[in-house]
Amino acid sequence: MAQRLVVGITGATGAAYSLRLLRRGRELGLETHLIITPAGVMNAHHELGLDRHQLEREASYAYAPGDVGACVASGSFATAAMIVAPCSMKTLASVAHGFGDNLLTRAADVTLKERRRLILMVRETPFNLAHLRNMVAATEMGAIIFPPLPAFYHRPKSIDELINESAERVLELAGVVGAEPKIWAGLRP
Repeated sequence: MAQRLVVGITGATGAAYSLRLLRRGRELGLETHLIITPAGVMNAHHELGLDRHQLEREASYAYAPGDVGACVASGSFATAAMIVAPCSMKTLASVAHGFGDNLLTRAADVTLKERRRLILMVRETPFNLAHLRNMVAATEMGAIIFPPLPAFYHRPKSIDELINESAERVLELAGVVGAEPKIWAGLRP
């Protein structure tokens, strides 16, 4: 059976990360389960020119955020990890305080209760105290906070390279076999 990965898209900037994760998941033979919030659809349309149906076609399976009876809402549905990319501060707050008020936050709650990896690619800057406290609370529950901050040691030549590298790092962190982030080889004289 293929590794299962749940991908959530919320209304924060950075829809390119989720698109890259879905496409790379397909390349690696993952079974991807996508949940997009209404604000996520709006933002993906603005940033990428894609609508809900175009995004859903990138995944193996897609669910409406109101479909709280979907398979990803149950701990009996085993997954390798869940990645929320991008993760809005509203979604972070919902996760940090256990509000399973839609399928995305319910799936995140299930991921945490089953002690699976939940990676939140939080997008906001600067952070206020509520954001920081919610990140601490989510971390204390087992989530991994991964703001998509680009690395420059591999000397990227394009925005695509920056996005790809962050996606590869997240996939490796999620335990996906075949992820290929660039490895720091140390300084050379």
